Amino acid sequence: MGKEKVFKTIDEQVDILEAKGLTITDREKTKNILLKENYFFISGYRHIFMRSSKENKFRKGTTFDELYALFTFDRKIRNIFFKNILVVENNIKSLISYQLSKKYGFKESDYLNPKNFTSNPLKERQVLDIIEKMRRQIRVNGQKHSATIHYMSNYGYIPLWILVKVLSFGITSELYSILKIDDQDAISSFYHIDSSTLSIYLLILSNYRNLCAHEDILYDHKTQKCIPNSRFHDLLIIPQIDDEYIYGKNDLFAVVIILRQLLSRIEFNEFCNELHDQIKNLKKQLRSINIVSVLDKVGFPSNWYEIKDIL
Repeated sequence: MGKEKVFKTIDEQVDILEAKGLTITDREKTKNILLKENYFFISGYRHIFMRSSKENKFRKGTTFDELYALFTFDRKIRNIFFKNILVVENNIKSLISYQLSKKYGFKESDYLNPKNFTSNPLKERQVLDIIEKMRRQIRVNGQKHSATIHYMSNYGYIPLWILVKVLSFGITSELYSILKIDDQDAISSFYHIDSSTLSIYLLILSNYRNLCAHEDILYDHKTQKCIPNSRFHDLLIIPQIDDEYIYGKNDLFAVVIILRQLLSRIEFNEFCNELHDQIKNLKKQLRSINIVSVLDKVGFPSNWYEIKDIL
């Protein structure tokens, strides 16, 4: 077991940062920020400013203002990614509910029939598990949300286009993964991508959505799953090591590639412009490191912005 952590006062927290070589120009301002934002969370951004992975000291000249600027940058891009992932989440829920309601019926006794889903014996348990999760949402939310209350009170059932509003993105991505192939294809064709790719995209977006919703550190997050190689990797001439692209596979740029294919062009261009503004803003505030090292951590190639001009 490691050494037990003990409570530190705000003054002690500032002293620890100074002892590690961080320059504090305004102690009272720093104390106020640490109290409001949480020392542990802000210190989670320190790694890129350290002299090396082994030496627990900040680079010479690193200021608390720079550390806080990266923290603020992450918060702002987290909000940008979050609102755009929510757009995709809503679209996917609408497409799934339309496809299943049209084909199998709009009452839960119709659309939750196990026969409506994949007959793959390896997924039999998963099918029953997800159906039960959806039934639980009907029980839990039936008397909570105005729309579900309305349908339960007036009609005695909740149609799928209402139920999807209270399903998590995680359950929604799982739901897509257990659909019959022709239903998956009908939905993925809307985006002009194949169903197996969309299934991976939804799992990754669900993971990042949860990070965003819980204010976790976003900028250097990596997922276990990788997205398939795409024409965007090729056209942006992303470097490779051992035939593997070094950016845009399981990092934040992979999410950019996903959103390029799942958002409308207008939505995606606005998304890119907002990201671009935040990167320019951070660049102005950095002194001890440069923006290239931050982009490398995020998984963004230097020419990332060109993705919005790819037809």
